[in-house]
Amino acid sequence: MSITVERKQALIKEYATKAGDTGSPDVQIAILTERIANLTGHFKTHVKDNHSRRGLLKLVSQRRSLLDYVKSKDEARYKSLLERLGIRR
Repeated sequence: MSITVERKQALIKEYATKAGDTGSPDVQIAILTERIANLTGHFKTHVKDNHSRRGLLKLVSQRRSLLDYVKSKDEARYKSLLERLGIRR
């Protein structure tokens, strides 16, 4: 259910705003999106896994808060991030 180290490094490299950037909202949102996608696939086979479902809802809420922050700071960056990640809003 978790993402591999290589995949996480690839996401950091792709969404980083500058070299060595691991904590910007863009990177955090990309990592959360990957984790949400993995958990969503997990629920296709494990329908009754309600403990993990709670974690999924927590991740979605955290991503939503970060997206709201990015939107308040820079609307164009927010729209491009949604488009790059394929998130519908």
